[in-house]
Amino acid sequence: MKPDSVFVTETFTSIQGESTWAGAPCFFVRLSGCNLRCRYCDSTHSYPQGRKTSVISLAEEFAASTAMIAEITGGEPLGQTGFKALALALREAGNGRPVLVETNGSKNISVIPEQVIAVMDMKCPDSGEAAATDMGNLGRLRDYDEVKFVISSRRDFAWAQRLIKKHNLTLRCHAVLFSPVQARVPASLLAAWVIEAGLPVRIQVQLHKILGVS
Repeated sequence: MKPDSVFVTETFTSIQGESTWAGAPCFFVRLSGCNLRCRYCDSTHSYPQGRKTSVISLAEEFAASTAMIAEITGGEPLGQTGFKALALALREAGNGRPVLVETNGSKNISVIPEQVIAVMDMKCPDSGEAAATDMGNLGRLRDYDEVKFVISSRRDFAWAQRLIKKHNLTLRCHAVLFSPVQARVPASLLAAWVIEAGLPVRIQVQLHKILGVS
């Protein structure tokens, strides 16, 4: 496929539910296909190949939107050859509005263009996909990028705590985020662990689900 098009599951405008941009109206481009199968995945509808869509048409859709920001999500966006062209086109079409990309951390994030904000997952052991993480990405983070740990257990919490300390993550990127798998770790319990450990991280819940939007 030419790099001027991508496979898309859906586009929509909603409230950004995660990252430090939570609460902002956001134009989402959900690309299809993912190389991982996390145990808690809530986007399995993005696994099959979606519709082939031109990068130009997606940029035009964002340009016409009143959303404060845009986010490329998935699936795994970095798995598509047209990702970089899409990120650049959205950045240009946004006329200064921020563009985010949510990535599972298994692929080299250096393909993400400058000033496009990476929100990178670090897959914890209980995701079932920790071995897929490209640990070299920790050295590729920029000071405006964000790192997310999805916590399923106390074991995940301890693993994340060690990784943050070993790689000095809270000083290497804009924010370190902890997100609970609600069916396994209540947000209140995760908050207690963070306070007890004195970690300089932010807890995030999936605000869009609380609000009852996509």
